[in-house]
Amino acid sequence: MTTDSLRKSQSEKAAQFRALHQGPDPFIIANPFDAGSARILAGLGFKALATSSGGFAGTLGRRDGRIERDESLAHARAVVDAVDLPISADLENGFGHEACFPAKTVLLAAETGLVGCSIEDATGDLANPLYTFDDAVTRIAAAADAAKSVGFDFTLTARTECFLRGKPDLADVIKRLKAFEAAGADVLMAPGLPDLDAVKAVCAAVSGPVNFMAGIPGKSFPLADLTAAGVRRVSLATSLYRAAMSGLINAASEARDSGTFDFVDTSIPTPELAGYMNG
Repeated sequence: MTTDSLRKSQSEKAAQFRALHQGPDPFIIANPFDAGSARILAGLGFKALATSSGGFAGTLGRRDGRIERDESLAHARAVVDAVDLPISADLENGFGHEACFPAKTVLLAAETGLVGCSIEDATGDLANPLYTFDDAVTRIAAAADAAKSVGFDFTLTARTECFLRGKPDLADVIKRLKAFEAAGADVLMAPGLPDLDAVKAVCAAVSGPVNFMAGIPGKSFPLADLTAAGVRRVSLATSLYRAAMSGLINAASEARDSGTFDFVDTSIPTPELAGYMNG
């Protein structure tokens, strides 16, 4: 029997991913930025992974929000193929303004091997950074309809960007998330919540699982506190990519500025790193 034949089916991974949201404890979903980091995270024991739009954009030398749908899905496919885990994806706003775009993006995501994705209400337009309430709900409803049509339990996360896009209005966040849930979203998400009281308020307002995004200094709370607040899933967003790039900058700066290579002594040895790579 080949290694490929031993891999779980997409339907099995989808069921596994759904079950994680209903388990006795919240779980951390780690965010790789390429196939190699996905294999490392799988080797470390994470039970599910999710792509990071910002992390992937960085590997292409671009800023977040400057990748195309085809590029994002090709990246997702590389991560799906690298590990035998449920993979979700950060698919931004679905790569288009009309509701047909997030719907089509969800269908393509399912064809790519993903078992879930997030769709956000950010427009990408600095002058009007958020879709109107009605437009945002319509877009999530279209994405949810698409998710329900793929033939397995595709998990749709609906994400409001209010606190990241200059509209730090908790009441509006809650209004949007409740409407997204009513429109068919499976998981709710509001990055940038300012404190644990806001996290508790969001979790209390919806019945579905809430994803908390760690990675913002001063607004990343311990898992125990998030558990007490009602959070079911914690994503790491771009934080792992930024941590990796911090190590690169520090090591390269040492070599450039002092001509020393002390970073070598604390770096993971090549054979150990290679042990995570099964390809």
